[in-house]
Amino acid sequence: MDNILERLNVIERKLDELAVANKEVLNLKEAARYLNMSCSHLYKLTSAKEIPHYKPRGKQVFFERKELDRWLLQNRQTTKAEIEQAAIDYVVKGGKR
Repeated sequence: MDNILERLNVIERKLDELAVANKEVLNLKEAARYLNMSCSHLYKLTSAKEIPHYKPRGKQVFFERKELDRWLLQNRQTTKAEIEQAAIDYVVKGGKR
């Protein structure tokens, strides 16, 4: 019986994840789960205006999933291979861009 309940809980979590993945607008709890962070940390980011969010009635916080994806992918770090290739290109072109 415990095994069945455990498996049902796993199925329920997976269904919740699928539901969130298909939504375009997320509430605070869904966005925190999507970003794999606590609600309190996400709320601090909204208070500091460090993450894009919406407050249609001035209280509840909502997020657009596409904007969260862009936020996650900001500040890309250049790979060692890309830096080396840029250096080679610079030398080959004689310092001209």
